[in-house]
Amino acid sequence: HAARRYPDARFHGFDISSEMLKSAQSTVSRKGLDDRIALARGDAADFDPEALFGIARFDRVFISYSVSMIPVWKEAIAHAATVLEPGGELHVVDFGEQTGLPGWFRTALRAWLAKFHVAPRGDLEPVMKDVADSHGGQLAFTSLYRDYARYGRMTMSAAPA
Repeated sequence: HAARRYPDARFHGFDISSEMLKSAQSTVSRKGLDDRIALARGDAADFDPEALFGIARFDRVFISYSVSMIPVWKEAIAHAATVLEPGGELHVVDFGEQTGLPGWFRTALRAWLAKFHVAPRGDLEPVMKDVADSHGGQLAFTSLYRDYARYGRMTMSAAPA
C-alpha cells in the first residue's frame, strides 16, 4: 500500500524469520515491486542498514505489529532511533491493552494472541518517550479503536543529538 501511495519512494524491509521473508518476497514480486522494495534477513534489535541495504540511515522506520513478538522489543525501538536521519520519523503500531473493549472479547483476544507468542506491550508509550527524549526527539502517541491498538510517532530532532 505504501509503495502505491508513494511511487517515488524506495522501501527496505527485513525480518528475522526466513519464512516471513519468503512470503513478503512473493508478494513484492507478484505486485511487480522488486525494483522498489528490497528485503533482507535481520534482527530488529541489532541491524546494520549499511550491511543489509547499502545505506547509512533511513528517513522513516515503520514497526507494525511486531514489538509484541520481539523479546528484546525495547532494544529494537532504541536501535531503530539510531538509524534515522536527522528529522526522521519512527512509526510504531501494535496491539494495545484493549481496555475499552468488552471483557469477554479482551479475554478471548488475549488468549488467541498468546497462542502465537504475542504479548501486548503496556509500557510502549513510556519506552518510546524515553527513547525520544534521549535523542532530542518528540513523541506523539495515541490509543486506537478502544485501545485495540496503540500508535506512536517519534520525530527526531533536525540536528543529531
